Amino acid sequence: MRARRQRDKDFLEQLFNPKSIKDYKIPVPVSAELRSYQQAGVNWLRFLYEYGLHGVLCDDMGLGKTIQSIVVVAGSHWERAHQRRDQLPSLVVCPPTLTGHWVFEVNKFIDSKYLRPLQYVGPPTERERLRALARADKYNLIVASYDIVRKDIDFFSTIKSCIKNGKTKAFKAIKQIVANHRLILSGTPIQNNVLELWSLFDFLMPGLLGTERQFTARYSRPILAARDPKATPHQLQAGALACEALHRQVLPFLLRRVKEDVLRELPPKITQDYYCELSPLQRRLYEHFARDHAPQHALAHSQTHVFQALHYLQNVCNHPKLVLTPEHPEAARISAELAAQRSSLDDIHHSAKLPALKQLLLDCGIGTVASDAENGAVVSQHRALVFCQLKKMLDIVEQDLLRAHLPTVTHLRLDGSVPPHQRHAIVTRFNTDVSIDLLLLTTAVGGLGLNLTGADTVIFVEHDWNPMKDLQAMDRAHRIGQRKVVNVYRLVTRDTLEEKIMGLQKFKLMTANTVISSENAAMETMGTEQLLDLFQLSGQQRPQPTAPASLLDALPDLWDDKLYEEEYDMTNFIKSLNNIKS
Repeated sequence: MRARRQRDKDFLEQLFNPKSIKDYKIPVPVSAELRSYQQAGVNWLRFLYEYGLHGVLCDDMGLGKTIQSIVVVAGSHWERAHQRRDQLPSLVVCPPTLTGHWVFEVNKFIDSKYLRPLQYVGPPTERERLRALARADKYNLIVASYDIVRKDIDFFSTIKSCIKNGKTKAFKAIKQIVANHRLILSGTPIQNNVLELWSLFDFLMPGLLGTERQFTARYSRPILAARDPKATPHQLQAGALACEALHRQVLPFLLRRVKEDVLRELPPKITQDYYCELSPLQRRLYEHFARDHAPQHALAHSQTHVFQALHYLQNVCNHPKLVLTPEHPEAARISAELAAQRSSLDDIHHSAKLPALKQLLLDCGIGTVASDAENGAVVSQHRALVFCQLKKMLDIVEQDLLRAHLPTVTHLRLDGSVPPHQRHAIVTRFNTDVSIDLLLLTTAVGGLGLNLTGADTVIFVEHDWNPMKDLQAMDRAHRIGQRKVVNVYRLVTRDTLEEKIMGLQKFKLMTANTVISSENAAMETMGTEQLLDLFQLSGQQRPQPTAPASLLDALPDLWDDKLYEEEYDMTNFIKSLNNIKS
């Protein structure tokens, strides 16, 4: 009885204080030396696996969540083999761009004697062939995208598997898979609102937080009620207690470390706005639309019309080509005027951002290699990632700027037109071939999970409504392996909707600082008020509370789905803009 009591005590100590977990002696060779915080992460993951628990590894982007999980997977397969237990496969579910990255990382760090990854991609006929290989037990780690898992859920639901990476996409399909151990990897836990937190744990440990209705009644509703400026003392106290109970319930299954605490040698990241003036043509289009479709008029219409109006103005800020389609009422007149001036929309001076991008690249030494060749320069001093939201904008940058004005600039491109299984090869080539100056990417495809430390300059030609998307994209270069200062430039058109949006206080807060309190590494260091820091964006230290109501200081960051949609709702953006002085 005493021994059992001691085991229970040891278990609880490790559950609530990961620092007390003993080092896991990795039974397989790893072709890398783990950093101390990575070993601690491996210890925690191994602890969860050993006790049949599930969790969320939410280390900051670029700290090596992939290698930590790979090491534990490899160790578990080795142990099962030596214990002559059933050899169950492991399954990685990730965005399509990262399937090749996962296979590459596994092959890089672990010998094929221990982990044999299968990249499960391609058309239906190819996937049928791959299913035969998977059933033949030639591979013990299957890597597939969310969409592929959803399409082939009948196949995946027939195998017992170990999910090592999951998000909420294809959530219902993935939940059908029987798994002995589940782990979610997420570098941006602060993006998860209250109801998303329920979804994550409903996948990890169904029932831990009750049903969605129970969760809303117990946690979400009192927390949101406490955010109301007119909240009564009773509501404030109820919200504080609900928030405390929620975080104490889920925190043992979360592990979070940030760059600022564990990678002190990582060079800094400097973010600055690069302002440019609208061209005469852009200003004409902008003012014409603003005059005829003023925001106050747009608000009278449906949200769809509001979105279309803002989307149009965003496109005007980027390039006239994006709006001057044959159906545009001014298209014929403008085309005739440009022809009379012996000009066309292909001329970069009709867009504010293309000349600015050209000058920015030249300032970085990109595009001047030819003239420097006689001085012995063979590669540019800096290499850059250029992010756009739209594939069409990438086309314009590539054709009208690079080919026409910077022909010496070598570049690669990564967007939705590149098949997922070919994307990793592009990433590898860019990182290893220093003669390639630029990598052009769409934020949707290239902004998540990739390692692009071959670049030390990041340029945003367009910006995402959700600032977390841009933060993730920035950290493709600012991560382990980066030895240079990373400079981030955001091209912003002055005196436009774009500048006003970028200037909103909420946006500045969310993009200026990615620090989450260092106190969230383990539960034993946390007071109740510090538990909130797991979802807090500000790097400033929270003042010590004097009453339970102070727990609610961070509640604006704990949104339910409705509030989250409102924050990024186009109508509310317009309302916010009306309060900003032009």
